[in-house]
Amino acid sequence: MLQTILISIAILALVGLILGAVIAFTAKKFEVESDPRIDDVLAQLPGANCGGCGFAGCSDLAQAIVLKGEDPSKCAAITQEACEAIAKITGKAASEKTEKKVAVVLCSGGNDKAVRNAQYNGILDCRSAQLVANGGGKGCRFGCLGYGTCAHACPFGAIEIRNGLAVVHSELCVGCGKCEQVCPRKLIKLVPASAKVHIYCNSLDKPVQRRKVCSSACLACRKCIKAAGEEHFSSQGFMIRINYANPPDESVVEKAGCPTGCLSREIDRRNENDLKKKETEA
Repeated sequence: MLQTILISIAILALVGLILGAVIAFTAKKFEVESDPRIDDVLAQLPGANCGGCGFAGCSDLAQAIVLKGEDPSKCAAITQEACEAIAKITGKAASEKTEKKVAVVLCSGGNDKAVRNAQYNGILDCRSAQLVANGGGKGCRFGCLGYGTCAHACPFGAIEIRNGLAVVHSELCVGCGKCEQVCPRKLIKLVPASAKVHIYCNSLDKPVQRRKVCSSACLACRKCIKAAGEEHFSSQGFMIRINYANPPDESVVEKAGCPTGCLSREIDRRNENDLKKKETEA
Protein backbone atom coordinates (compact mmCIF):
# COMPACT_ATOMS: atom_id res chain seq x y z
CA MET A 1 0.00 0.00 0.00
CA LEU A 2 2.79 2.40 0.95
CA GLN A 3 4.67 1.44 -2.17
CA THR A 4 1.64 2.30 -4.33
CA ILE A 5 1.34 5.72 -2.68
CA LEU A 6 5.03 6.48 -3.23
CA ILE A 7 4.84 5.43 -6.88
CA SER A 8 1.78 7.68 -7.40
CA ILE A 9 3.57 10.66 -5.81
CA ALA A 10 6.62 10.04 -7.98
CA ILE A 11 4.50 9.89 -11.15
CA LEU A 12 2.69 13.11 -10.25
CA ALA A 13 5.98 14.84 -9.52
CA LEU A 14 7.41 13.66 -12.86
CA VAL A 15 4.32 14.86 -14.76
CA GLY A 16 4.58 18.22 -12.96
CA LEU A 17 8.21 18.60 -13.93
CA ILE A 18 7.47 17.74 -17.56
CA LEU A 19 4.54 20.19 -17.74
CA GLY A 20 6.62 22.90 -16.06
CA ALA A 21 9.39 22.40 -18.62
CA VAL A 22 6.89 22.55 -21.50
CA ILE A 23 5.34 25.77 -20.14
CA ALA A 24 8.75 27.37 -19.61
CA PHE A 25 9.85 26.44 -23.14
CA THR A 26 6.60 27.76 -24.65
CA ALA A 27 6.79 31.02 -22.71
CA LYS A 28 10.37 31.56 -23.84
CA LYS A 29 9.61 30.59 -27.44
CA PHE A 30 6.65 32.97 -27.83
CA GLU A 31 7.82 35.72 -25.50
CA VAL A 32 7.08 39.20 -26.83
CA GLU A 33 9.61 41.76 -25.74
CA SER A 34 8.00 44.85 -24.24
CA ASP A 35 9.20 48.21 -25.45
CA PRO A 36 10.53 50.03 -22.36
CA ARG A 37 9.27 53.31 -23.81
CA ILE A 38 5.69 52.19 -23.17
CA ASP A 39 6.19 52.45 -19.41
CA ASP A 40 7.86 55.83 -19.83
CA VAL A 41 4.95 57.13 -21.89
CA LEU A 42 2.43 55.64 -19.46
CA ALA A 43 4.09 57.60 -16.65
CA GLN A 44 3.29 60.84 -18.52
CA LEU A 45 -0.41 60.01 -18.95
CA PRO A 46 -2.88 61.03 -16.21
CA GLY A 47 -3.80 57.46 -15.27
CA ALA A 48 -7.53 58.15 -15.08
CA ASN A 49 -8.40 55.34 -17.54
CA CYS A 50 -11.46 57.34 -18.58
CA GLY A 51 -11.52 55.97 -22.13
CA GLY A 52 -12.18 59.40 -23.61
CA CYS A 53 -9.31 58.87 -26.06
CA GLY A 54 -11.10 55.90 -27.61
CA PHE A 55 -8.77 53.31 -26.09
CA ALA A 56 -9.45 50.91 -23.24
CA GLY A 57 -7.31 52.91 -20.82
CA CYS A 58 -4.05 54.78 -20.37
CA SER A 59 -1.96 51.62 -20.78
CA ASP A 60 -3.65 50.83 -24.08
CA LEU A 61 -3.10 54.40 -25.29
CA ALA A 62 0.57 54.29 -24.25
CA GLN A 63 1.10 51.17 -26.36
CA ALA A 64 -0.65 52.81 -29.31
CA ILE A 65 1.52 55.93 -29.00
CA VAL A 66 4.76 53.93 -29.00
CA LEU A 67 3.92 51.11 -31.38
CA LYS A 68 1.43 52.75 -33.76
CA GLY A 69 2.37 56.42 -33.63
CA GLU A 70 -0.92 57.49 -32.07
CA ASP A 71 -1.20 61.18 -31.18
CA PRO A 72 -0.93 61.66 -27.37
CA SER A 73 -3.12 64.76 -27.58
CA LYS A 74 -6.06 62.37 -28.00
CA CYS A 75 -5.98 62.24 -24.22
CA ALA A 76 -8.27 65.02 -23.04
CA ALA A 77 -6.54 65.32 -19.68
CA ILE A 78 -2.95 65.46 -20.89
CA THR A 79 -0.90 68.64 -20.49
CA GLN A 80 1.27 70.30 -23.12
CA GLU A 81 4.31 69.53 -20.94
CA ALA A 82 3.41 65.83 -20.98
CA CYS A 83 3.01 65.92 -24.77
CA GLU A 84 6.51 67.37 -25.07
CA ALA A 85 7.92 64.75 -22.69
CA ILE A 86 6.32 61.97 -24.74
CA ALA A 87 7.77 63.49 -27.91
CA LYS A 88 11.26 63.18 -26.40
CA ILE A 89 10.58 59.56 -25.43
CA THR A 90 9.24 58.55 -28.86
CA GLY A 91 11.54 60.78 -30.90
CA LYS A 92 8.65 62.46 -32.70
CA ALA A 93 7.55 66.07 -32.94
CA ALA A 94 5.43 67.23 -30.02
CA SER A 95 1.75 67.52 -30.88
CA GLU A 96 -0.06 70.72 -30.00
CA LYS A 97 -2.83 70.43 -27.48
CA THR A 98 -6.14 71.53 -28.95
CA GLU A 99 -8.33 73.97 -27.05
CA LYS A 100 -9.63 72.43 -23.86
CA LYS A 101 -13.26 71.39 -23.90
CA VAL A 102 -15.60 70.98 -20.97
CA ALA A 103 -19.00 69.42 -20.54
CA VAL A 104 -22.14 71.53 -20.28
CA VAL A 105 -25.54 70.21 -19.22
CA LEU A 106 -27.95 72.11 -21.46
CA CYS A 107 -30.81 72.19 -18.99
CA SER A 108 -31.84 74.45 -16.12
CA GLY A 109 -34.97 72.53 -15.16
CA GLY A 110 -34.27 71.66 -11.55
CA ASN A 111 -36.96 70.40 -9.19
CA ASP A 112 -38.07 73.97 -8.45
CA LYS A 113 -38.63 74.82 -12.13
CA ALA A 114 -39.60 71.63 -13.93
CA VAL A 115 -43.11 70.18 -13.67
CA ARG A 116 -43.34 66.54 -12.59
CA ASN A 117 -45.87 64.25 -14.20
CA ALA A 118 -44.94 61.18 -12.18
CA GLN A 119 -42.91 60.06 -9.20
CA TYR A 120 -39.98 57.75 -9.87
CA ASN A 121 -38.78 55.47 -7.06
CA GLY A 122 -36.66 53.02 -9.02
CA ILE A 123 -32.93 52.63 -9.60
CA LEU A 124 -31.08 55.95 -9.44
CA ASP A 125 -29.99 55.77 -13.04
CA CYS A 126 -31.16 58.07 -15.82
CA ARG A 127 -31.20 55.30 -18.41
CA SER A 128 -33.48 53.18 -16.23
CA ALA A 129 -35.72 56.12 -15.35
CA GLN A 130 -36.04 57.03 -19.03
CA LEU A 131 -37.90 53.76 -19.62
CA VAL A 132 -40.58 54.28 -16.96
CA ALA A 133 -42.51 56.98 -15.08
CA ASN A 134 -43.42 58.93 -18.23
CA GLY A 135 -39.80 59.16 -19.26
CA GLY A 136 -38.31 59.75 -15.84
CA GLY A 137 -41.02 61.74 -14.14
CA LYS A 138 -40.28 65.27 -15.36
CA GLY A 139 -42.77 66.89 -17.68
CA CYS A 140 -40.07 67.99 -20.14
CA ARG A 141 -39.13 65.02 -22.28
CA PHE A 142 -35.82 66.65 -23.24
CA GLY A 143 -34.60 67.86 -19.84
CA CYS A 144 -32.14 66.52 -17.29
CA LEU A 145 -33.54 63.56 -15.36
CA GLY A 146 -31.23 64.23 -12.45
CA TYR A 147 -30.51 60.68 -11.30
CA GLY A 148 -26.75 60.94 -11.61
CA THR A 149 -25.71 58.58 -14.40
CA CYS A 150 -23.34 61.24 -15.72
CA ALA A 151 -21.94 61.93 -12.24
CA HIS A 152 -21.25 58.22 -11.67
CA ALA A 153 -19.55 57.95 -15.06
CA CYS A 154 -17.25 60.95 -14.53
CA PRO A 155 -13.79 59.67 -13.48
CA PHE A 156 -12.77 63.14 -12.30
CA GLY A 157 -15.65 63.90 -9.94
CA ALA A 158 -16.59 66.96 -11.99
CA ILE A 159 -20.37 66.47 -11.87
CA GLU A 160 -22.77 66.54 -8.96
CA ILE A 161 -26.54 66.42 -8.72
CA ARG A 162 -28.20 69.41 -7.07
CA ASN A 163 -31.92 69.99 -6.83
CA GLY A 164 -32.62 67.30 -9.42
CA LEU A 165 -30.17 68.76 -11.93
CA ALA A 166 -26.67 67.75 -13.03
CA VAL A 167 -24.12 70.52 -12.45
CA VAL A 168 -20.66 70.46 -14.03
CA HIS A 169 -17.64 71.91 -12.24
CA SER A 170 -15.66 73.11 -15.25
CA GLU A 171 -12.45 73.55 -13.24
CA LEU A 172 -12.46 69.77 -12.65
CA CYS A 173 -13.77 68.70 -16.05
CA VAL A 174 -11.15 67.62 -18.60
CA GLY A 175 -13.55 66.97 -21.48
CA CYS A 176 -13.18 63.19 -21.62
CA GLY A 177 -16.76 62.84 -22.88
CA LYS A 178 -17.84 59.97 -20.63
CA CYS A 179 -20.86 61.92 -19.39
CA GLU A 180 -21.84 62.83 -22.94
CA GLN A 181 -21.82 59.15 -23.89
CA VAL A 182 -24.05 57.92 -21.06
CA CYS A 183 -26.70 60.67 -21.01
CA PRO A 184 -29.86 59.04 -22.42
CA ARG A 185 -31.28 62.39 -23.50
CA LYS A 186 -28.10 63.62 -25.21
CA LEU A 187 -28.25 67.03 -23.55
CA ILE A 188 -24.63 67.07 -22.37
CA LYS A 189 -22.28 68.68 -24.86
CA LEU A 190 -18.53 69.22 -24.98
CA VAL A 191 -17.85 72.87 -25.71
CA PRO A 192 -14.75 75.11 -25.68
CA ALA A 193 -13.73 76.02 -22.14
CA SER A 194 -13.42 79.64 -23.27
CA ALA A 195 -17.20 79.84 -23.78
CA LYS A 196 -18.68 81.16 -20.54
CA VAL A 197 -22.28 81.76 -21.65
CA HIS A 198 -24.74 79.01 -22.51
CA ILE A 199 -28.40 78.52 -23.33
CA TYR A 200 -29.53 76.03 -20.71
CA CYS A 201 -32.42 74.50 -22.61
CA ASN A 202 -32.47 71.49 -24.90
CA SER A 203 -36.18 71.19 -25.66
CA LEU A 204 -37.38 70.64 -29.21
CA ASP A 205 -41.00 71.39 -28.30
CA LYS A 206 -42.68 74.61 -29.28
CA PRO A 207 -42.10 77.47 -26.79
CA VAL A 208 -45.69 77.36 -25.51
CA GLN A 209 -45.37 73.67 -24.67
CA ARG A 210 -41.95 74.19 -23.09
CA ARG A 211 -43.30 76.87 -20.81
CA LYS A 212 -46.04 74.56 -19.56
CA VAL A 213 -43.52 72.08 -18.19
CA CYS A 214 -40.55 74.29 -17.22
CA SER A 215 -40.42 77.89 -16.00
CA SER A 216 -36.82 78.32 -17.21
CA ALA A 217 -37.31 77.03 -20.75
CA CYS A 218 -36.11 78.95 -23.79
CA LEU A 219 -38.97 80.91 -25.36
CA ALA A 220 -37.13 81.44 -28.68
CA CYS A 221 -37.79 85.16 -28.25
CA ARG A 222 -34.48 85.92 -30.02
CA LYS A 223 -33.51 88.65 -27.55
CA CYS A 224 -30.10 87.06 -27.25
CA ILE A 225 -29.60 87.17 -31.02
CA LYS A 226 -30.69 90.81 -31.19
CA ALA A 227 -28.32 91.72 -28.35
CA ALA A 228 -25.17 89.99 -29.66
CA GLY A 229 -25.73 89.40 -33.37
CA GLU A 230 -26.56 86.46 -35.61
CA GLU A 231 -22.93 85.36 -35.85
CA HIS A 232 -22.86 84.27 -32.20
CA PHE A 233 -25.93 82.04 -32.35
CA SER A 234 -27.52 79.42 -34.55
CA SER A 235 -31.26 79.14 -34.94
CA GLN A 236 -33.15 76.14 -36.28
CA GLY A 237 -36.89 76.51 -35.97
CA PHE A 238 -37.63 77.08 -32.29
CA MET A 239 -34.20 75.89 -31.19
CA ILE A 240 -31.61 78.58 -30.48
CA ARG A 241 -28.04 77.52 -29.77
CA ILE A 242 -24.77 79.24 -28.95
CA ASN A 243 -22.37 79.23 -31.90
CA TYR A 244 -19.42 77.75 -30.04
CA ALA A 245 -17.10 78.46 -32.93
CA ASN A 246 -17.75 82.15 -32.21
CA PRO A 247 -19.43 82.42 -28.81
CA PRO A 248 -20.74 85.74 -27.46
CA ASP A 249 -19.01 87.49 -24.57
CA GLU A 250 -20.51 87.51 -21.10
CA SER A 251 -22.08 90.95 -21.52
CA VAL A 252 -24.82 89.40 -23.65
CA VAL A 253 -26.54 88.18 -20.48
CA GLU A 254 -27.28 91.73 -19.28
CA LYS A 255 -27.91 93.07 -22.78
CA ALA A 256 -30.42 90.37 -23.69
CA GLY A 257 -32.23 90.17 -20.36
CA CYS A 258 -33.44 86.62 -21.04
CA PRO A 259 -37.00 86.48 -19.63
CA THR A 260 -36.62 82.95 -18.24
CA GLY A 261 -32.93 83.06 -17.37
CA CYS A 262 -32.01 80.09 -19.53
CA LEU A 263 -29.32 82.27 -21.13
CA SER A 264 -26.77 82.71 -18.38
CA ARG A 265 -23.11 82.52 -17.44
CA GLU A 266 -21.75 79.24 -16.23
CA ILE A 267 -20.59 80.84 -12.98
CA ASP A 268 -24.02 82.40 -12.40
CA ARG A 269 -25.65 79.04 -12.90
CA ARG A 270 -23.24 77.48 -10.42
CA ASN A 271 -23.84 80.25 -7.86
CA GLU A 272 -27.59 79.85 -8.26
CA ASN A 273 -27.27 76.19 -7.41
CA ASP A 274 -25.02 77.03 -4.47
CA LEU A 275 -27.67 79.35 -3.06
CA LYS A 276 -30.41 76.77 -3.51
CA LYS A 277 -28.26 74.14 -1.83
CA LYS A 278 -27.68 76.43 1.17
CA GLU A 279 -31.41 77.23 1.35
CA THR A 280 -32.19 73.50 1.37
CA GLU A 281 -29.64 72.81 4.11
CA ALA A 282 -30.86 75.71 6.29
